[in-house]
Amino acid sequence: MSQLVHVYDSTLRDGAQAQGISYSVEDKIKIVERLDALGVSYIEAGNPGSNPKDLEFFRRLGELKLQHSKIIAFGATRKIGIPAQDDANVQSLLKAGTQAIAIFGKSWDYQVTGILRTTLEENLAMIGDTIAYLKSQGKEVVFDAEHFFDGYKANPQYAMQALEAAAKAGADCLCLCDTNGGTFPDVIREVTALVVARFSGVAIGIHCHNDCEMAVANSVAAVQAGATQVQGTINGIGERCGNANLCAIIPNLELKLGLRCLPEGSLVHLTSLARSVSEIANMPHNEKAPYVGNDAFAHKGGMHIDAVNKNPISYEHINPELVGNNRRILMSEVAGRSTLLARINKLDPTLTKDSPETQKIVDKLKELEHEGYQFETAESSFELVVRKLLGKHQPFFELKEFKVIVNEPAVNGINSNAMIKIAVGGEEEITAAEGDGPVNALDKAVRKALERFYPSIREMKLTDYKVRVLDSDKASAAKVRVLIETADHSDKWTTIGVSTDIIDASWRALVDAIEYKLVLEQERIK
Repeated sequence: MSQLVHVYDSTLRDGAQAQGISYSVEDKIKIVERLDALGVSYIEAGNPGSNPKDLEFFRRLGELKLQHSKIIAFGATRKIGIPAQDDANVQSLLKAGTQAIAIFGKSWDYQVTGILRTTLEENLAMIGDTIAYLKSQGKEVVFDAEHFFDGYKANPQYAMQALEAAAKAGADCLCLCDTNGGTFPDVIREVTALVVARFSGVAIGIHCHNDCEMAVANSVAAVQAGATQVQGTINGIGERCGNANLCAIIPNLELKLGLRCLPEGSLVHLTSLARSVSEIANMPHNEKAPYVGNDAFAHKGGMHIDAVNKNPISYEHINPELVGNNRRILMSEVAGRSTLLARINKLDPTLTKDSPETQKIVDKLKELEHEGYQFETAESSFELVVRKLLGKHQPFFELKEFKVIVNEPAVNGINSNAMIKIAVGGEEEITAAEGDGPVNALDKAVRKALERFYPSIREMKLTDYKVRVLDSDKASAAKVRVLIETADHSDKWTTIGVSTDIIDASWRALVDAIEYKLVLEQERIK
């Protein structure tokens, strides 16, 4: 791969404008470190003049020793009628101490006259003056031509004049922005090609929003037309419908078009980066996301699984390991006996598809799925079912009874109490705990009761809890499916419970989570 396309990440700026996201300074530092480890060319860190938190963040950035990435401070052109050197925002960009700066300016005549309320000539002067001043201060400058494609549709001559003002002032890159996210790939490709031809001595970038679900396609089209910088965010997070998703753009460019975006060998870290950003942003990861989603290479249908086992290219467009992901063969009544047998053979290699035990497991799986269980996301519970049917599992404890009391209103976030009596090897233990909700209280109580017998229980933590109503037509008598994700220092597993009682369903999933943890401990000892 010879041609280099610079990846410009805006997760910390455009991504921070997404609903529900509020990064702390520590959050931003972690994301910067992970982006640098991946090897992106630029990290747009925010506007240093916008708030005290960003000022602190830019101060902290000076302490980092980045290996691959340049930090970008982001801001607007000078204000109307004010020299660039006297503009407070422009000065804050310089004080940030970054090697590179991104300046956004208007390229749509309507935005100039209708929103900025100034003349077309003054807007061009604002662009040129600001960039020329920053270049005189030794900065690398990226010019974001805001609303460029809408501006080009309305007044192509003026949109080009905005780019000319930036180029004449010394801008290192002219970035074409589909700010409203409403342009189609054919237009993006055509217009970008015209800009590339006209400004042959300047790098051209692309910045797309996803309001028509076109951001990734538009970004790729622009690169095919000659753009050498592509902007976006990790997981496509951003305002409204989000930004162009770098987690799709990067592998599309590298694996499909043979272009170079990252240092050699870095692409394998893409999935872990995508998941870590979701976690830091405190938002659920999109498991359906191409390349980096948990379902991106998941197979459930029996015919598909059989074909993938013979040759993965039959139903996979790339090897998932290229982006650091994994192939998943889902446990399901439609998965086919060969798939089930592969999982069963991990516990008992002697069994065949014709063994009575195999048929027993198949029948039990169908029975449980009829009751509402789904094991494709709860493979740990599936493994426990198989172990029990094969006589390879003995319960680690016995529940004698539990009681849960909910108190409202809550006091300091605590509204529930749980008492539990369990028995381990004939020895009983009674404990109680408080929690934020009945499941939290029950989880604390049972682990507190078991810690004396199994100290490793202390390592466990509940990381996710999901409830789904299965037959809503039965109102409050409906069955619910509870999925619990649990983790310790080295593993993560998901378990399931189904019942017409949400507490009972939660209890079943909790028991499986604990049992599976203890099974893992046994396996490590062996």
